[in-house]
Amino acid sequence: MVRLALILVPFVWGAVAINLFMLALIGRALGWPSLSPVATMIMAVPLTLPATWLATRWIGGLLDEAERGN
Repeated sequence: MVRLALILVPFVWGAVAINLFMLALIGRALGWPSLSPVATMIMAVPLTLPATWLATRWIGGLLDEAERGN
């Protein structure tokens, strides 16, 4: 599972960064300050670890299920 997590990290980081940026755009419509793309990418770094753990568990479960033939 560690190899799977290492493969997923850049993709999860990108997904987290995109979601944060979109959230910042929605927040801007509500009067909150906006985030630059660079600030969003930096803020995504600490959130990547738990998101990668969840994605690895999910995809690992799918792989296990496929190997069992269900």
